[in-house]
Amino acid sequence: MRAVIEPVAMSRGPIVVGLLGCGTGGTGVLKVLDEHAAEVQERLGVSIQVKRVAVKQKDKPRDVTLEKGVLTDDPDLVLDDPAIHVIVELVGGLKPTREMVLKAIRSGKHVVTANKALLAAHGKELFDEARKKGVTIEFEGSVGGGI
Repeated sequence: MRAVIEPVAMSRGPIVVGLLGCGTGGTGVLKVLDEHAAEVQERLGVSIQVKRVAVKQKDKPRDVTLEKGVLTDDPDLVLDDPAIHVIVELVGGLKPTREMVLKAIRSGKHVVTANKALLAAHGKELFDEARKKGVTIEFEGSVGGGI
């Protein structure tokens, strides 16, 4: 996520993140951001704030505790929030993920994903759109679900 963070960090305010998905991968991301918050702040000079997390089932038990109002079952609350700089896509699959990632890019948000299927099927379209909007798409393989 470093290539995404550096341009956003120039503002010196917190980097505001929205997650799409909170299964094994999303839970792992949230735990890492929480457990290493001080280290991230020291290295980047800014903090990372997770503002919203969109999931399919809001009432499903989770292995992370989120502040009231962070969890939603409406991805548009994440995608349309002008305060969110970076979308972390952890939904997987192609539909409706492609549409959500395109909406994020068109809204001027950077995207981080572990969705290899999405990049294989629609990578050219997504990267072309990101170049037009001046945002980045970063990707990382998912191994071990957030270890």
